[in-house]
Amino acid sequence: MISTLIYRSRLGPSFEPSKLEELVCVSQSRNAALKISGILLFDGTHFLQVLEGPLESVNRLYDKINQDPRHDSVVELMRDYAPKRHFENLGMTLFDLRSDSPRTVLRSVIVAGALKFNLASDGRVYKFIKSFIRGSWRDQNLPQSEPASWCFVPDRSLVRASPGPLFVDQPCQFAIQPIVEPLRGQISSFEALIRSPGGGSPQDYFASIPAERIHEADLLSKEWAFALAKKIGIGSHKLSINLLPMSLVNIPGAVDILLDQITRNGLVPEQVIVEVTEDEVISGYDEFTTAIMQLRSAGIGLAIDDFGAGFAGLSLLTKFQPGELKIDRSIITDIHLHGPKQAILNAIVKCCAGLEISVVAEGVEKVEEWCWLEAAGIKHFQGYLFARPALNGVPAISWPVKVRR
Repeated sequence: MISTLIYRSRLGPSFEPSKLEELVCVSQSRNAALKISGILLFDGTHFLQVLEGPLESVNRLYDKINQDPRHDSVVELMRDYAPKRHFENLGMTLFDLRSDSPRTVLRSVIVAGALKFNLASDGRVYKFIKSFIRGSWRDQNLPQSEPASWCFVPDRSLVRASPGPLFVDQPCQFAIQPIVEPLRGQISSFEALIRSPGGGSPQDYFASIPAERIHEADLLSKEWAFALAKKIGIGSHKLSINLLPMSLVNIPGAVDILLDQITRNGLVPEQVIVEVTEDEVISGYDEFTTAIMQLRSAGIGLAIDDFGAGFAGLSLLTKFQPGELKIDRSIITDIHLHGPKQAILNAIVKCCAGLEISVVAEGVEKVEEWCWLEAAGIKHFQGYLFARPALNGVPAISWPVKVRR
């Protein structure tokens, strides 16, 4: 079995292109010793490299490539497996787009890949190579700001916190985390995240409840989220709450219970967003659809949470077209390094733009992730980069500030 890896990177400021031939000579012998074959394309600013060989050898080499200071912005585009190599010659063959026309380079690549394993025009390897040679890949990569050009300044003006539960006999607690528009310096909404009585994880809380009472406990717990919002005074800000889909199906009068909780704690339905999670399979779609209609008729907003990680996915998006879509952190994490994630996110953003649905990136922890996502068109963010959840209160928010040089 042959492992194939394709990545793209950008020429680093410390590397002189005139030394490229020397680099290739060293890499040829190194790769050959690892039984790795492939090609390297260079267009003057960016590289595209195809690596083929034993899986362990390819992974070990790619780890070293990621640490090489002679290039940056390394993005993994494809990992695949094949019975034979696309490029037979061990080592590395350079194709320099600065000295030859795209058509000439493409023809040379095809010849190099046609010895034993034909580089078929309908294959993914060929398509990545052709896109790079013709420059069409740039259309999908919008200019983004450099992570080093930003610093993050904490704003503690909204901080409100309590050292423990706010109410007597409180069966659970909630932590508040803001959803922000960083470049505008605005809070989009607050999310109330359920915690165990001792401040532990949602898993800790639900693990303590009998299975047959999960949905009842899920629904009734929202009373404490609304009470916390009233206690700390969220003003006119919106409050997002998570709800298992089957809580709306299995609990009679679920929407009326929610509305009563909202009113009793001094909020209005238009302030509340119900985030439907994808943590469970939805049965009883007719009942679920009726509950969603009731929520919307009452003025409560709807969001799909953890999109891309659960059971429903596109089915929920197609049927209910929420006002907000929250992309799961499994897609967001290290998106600046991962081409498949980037392609998926670009498709989500384009789809939601056509449906007028706001997109929220969840779990953003790195400046590099935020810079890439902002360039992709996302404006709403949630994650440790901006604010960690605060138990029984509102945390400090770190806002991006451009570094003056």
